[in-house]
Amino acid sequence: MAEAFQNDWQDQVGAELTKEYFSELRSFLREEYKQHQVFPPKEDVMNAFHATAYEDTKVVLLGQDPYHGKGQAHGLSFSVRPGVKVPPSLVNIYKELHEDLGYPIPRHGYLQNWAEQGVLMLNTVLTVRAGEPQSHQGKGWEQFTNEVIDRLNERERPVIFLLWGKPAQKKRERIDEEKHVIFTSPHPSPFSANRGFFGSRPFSKINEQLQVWGEEPINWQLPVDPPE
Repeated sequence: MAEAFQNDWQDQVGAELTKEYFSELRSFLREEYKQHQVFPPKEDVMNAFHATAYEDTKVVLLGQDPYHGKGQAHGLSFSVRPGVKVPPSLVNIYKELHEDLGYPIPRHGYLQNWAEQGVLMLNTVLTVRAGEPQSHQGKGWEQFTNEVIDRLNERERPVIFLLWGKPAQKKRERIDEEKHVIFTSPHPSPFSANRGFFGSRPFSKINEQLQVWGEEPINWQLPVDPPE
């Protein structure tokens, strides 16, 4: 796991990496990676921050914990690398994207393109044991990602927070809604997508809000074929 950030996140949350809770988290992870299969790989854990700088963040897409299947998680919430089967939650995200903006549904699940346009693809917990969802909850990641949200909340330029599902919506209390904008809906997983995720039109709503602020909208259209 990287010991520092490659961009302005270092100034915002780099000090967290020296705190006692993070030292305990690091010790826990060292043992977990030694004794179990853990996702994502160590070198990918902080990818969301490397892909989307603090100053560049326009939208926070908040997930829960990483995918727990082999080869899926690579550090961006909801994303998988090219060549990996698109997970069910992302299938539903693509269906909603198609209904909302009419874009064709990609044959891959690689969302790096969104991250590079200012969508911070953050999970509340950044690691997970293979096949055991939520296995790394309560180990310190939540304190770290709370700090990330607090730093964004303090930022002068407003941010849109996209909170899908109850765990993400627990973070709402940390966000100043007089300054920032929050869009919520049920989670896109097959268990809850029919309860209000479908039809929520988050992509067009985000772009409308960015334009109100005079910001460049996100081009949500992904290439249909996976990148080489």
